[in-house]
Amino acid sequence: MVSTYLKWFIPALYIMFMPLLLPAYGQTAKPKYEPPETRILFIFDASQSMLGKWEKESKIAIARKVLIHIIDSLEGLDNVQMALRVYGHQSPVPPQDCSDTRLEVPFAKGNAPKIRQELRYINPKGTTPIAYSLEKGGSDFPPDCDNCRNIIILITDGIEACDGDACAVSYELQRRGIVLKPFVIGIGIDEGFRQTFDCIGHFYNATHEEKFGEIMEVVISQALNATTAQVNLLDINGKPTETNVNMTFFDQFSGKIIYNYVHTMNHRGLPDTLILDHLITYRLRVNTLPPVMVENIQITPGKHTVIAADAPQGSLEVIVADRIQYKGLEFIVRKAGEMQTLNMQKMYEEEKYLVGKYDIEIPVLPRINLYNVDIKQSHTTTMEVPRPGLITFLKSSAGYGSIYLRKSSKQEEWVCNLNTRVKNETILLQPGTYRVVYRAQNAKQTLYTVNKTFEVREGASVPVQLY
Repeated sequence: MVSTYLKWFIPALYIMFMPLLLPAYGQTAKPKYEPPETRILFIFDASQSMLGKWEKESKIAIARKVLIHIIDSLEGLDNVQMALRVYGHQSPVPPQDCSDTRLEVPFAKGNAPKIRQELRYINPKGTTPIAYSLEKGGSDFPPDCDNCRNIIILITDGIEACDGDACAVSYELQRRGIVLKPFVIGIGIDEGFRQTFDCIGHFYNATHEEKFGEIMEVVISQALNATTAQVNLLDINGKPTETNVNMTFFDQFSGKIIYNYVHTMNHRGLPDTLILDHLITYRLRVNTLPPVMVENIQITPGKHTVIAADAPQGSLEVIVADRIQYKGLEFIVRKAGEMQTLNMQKMYEEEKYLVGKYDIEIPVLPRINLYNVDIKQSHTTTMEVPRPGLITFLKSSAGYGSIYLRKSSKQEEWVCNLNTRVKNETILLQPGTYRVVYRAQNAKQTLYTVNKTFEVREGASVPVQLY
């Protein structure tokens, strides 16, 4: 029954992923999909109550038989590893041993025969330390795997019999990114205890033997399956026209980065299809400027999920007629009214931003500040900086001095200080009227201070004599 289902499921999974493995027409690089390693830890109840009769046989006999079928079906899959932890099988009750749990078969390639052998000879005798078994189970997964999914499947016929808090343990394992939300399969558990297990993970309760087999099929398909999704980056009109933006998918619970993709339109002009693990609740960061966040994204198994994010964008560029003078210069972009730097953007290069208003600071002399610059949908906002003038200060010797921008007869703005270590220097200045104040280092009287007013014109080269 179980193996028949999986014989259908595995080819279907292969067909779903096959387009990702084939070269796309007209592309220079082949799309590459690397399926994750799925590591399944079975935590198996071998407490004394598993000896009880359930329909035709004992619970332990039925659970053993169905699980061995599952092990048989998973044995040949390249990207699946299994391990077996058992509890309640070492110490008889009474007395109650709440540390009675052990990893009987650790994760390894080709360990299915060991798991089958262990299951055949388990002898139920003890108590039900679910929380402690989950806690120890978190350490059963080998560390340092960048492309692994760690899944716990707990099979039990009873509730926690010790003082542990299984819900808190499960929460902590998920928060730390050690495991995905566990599966709990109940064997004839009273429905009144459903709440007790719902907080641990995905709870399925088998009311009779045949139902138990069906639930095992569902859980394994859930553990191995993935589903399709697309991200619609919406423009100002609510249409999915935005694209070519990096997207980061996080595990909402643990904060761990799960996927990084660059949003793509397919050959039909629609957002391309992604393969996502539906066992994870996601937080999506669309890495626009500034970024857009979408919280608590849940993927429905077997159903194509559309994820929408408002990301209307326009472009910004700052140019100057003379590219040579300001080559390599970067300017600061901030959200309007905010002090935090959003981006350092190069002159002459377009950059996309979300639709809205921004403040720009251009580090020329004197500094140019532009406020409430409007970025509009699918439009390039171009700001032009005047060509600077080239001013050469001719000094009698190195000295002390400053340059001021004359705004009126009563108002001046400091621009910069002169270099105290050189005799002559050349500075790029924006067009305007300036005053320079200078005194040579070897002049020991204030009377030798030089005050000069000079005019800067676009593209002009002007010498200013300071002696």
